[in-house]
Amino acid sequence: MEALCDASGMSRASLHRHFLAMTGLSPLQYQKQLRLQEARQLLLAGDHSASDVAFAVGYESTSQFSREYLRQFGAPPARDIRQIRLAIASSALR
Repeated sequence: MEALCDASGMSRASLHRHFLAMTGLSPLQYQKQLRLQEARQLLLAGDHSASDVAFAVGYESTSQFSREYLRQFGAPPARDIRQIRLAIASSALR
């Protein structure tokens, strides 16, 4: 955060305010959203476990990752990926 403040020439409070105005999210919320989207892509692209993906995108706790994933996408990682793959497969059959 400090490096970002230095690079932008803003105080922490000013950067937070500008970031929130532009994205609708705090910098931390934005980072979490990016990590979770990357995790979802990794889970869809390969045969990785949720815990491997959690660590790969920067989570130190798999339980925290699972809670935040559920909050973001409405289902735990394994169920979400299974549902997406089923939806893709049924679309391909049409």
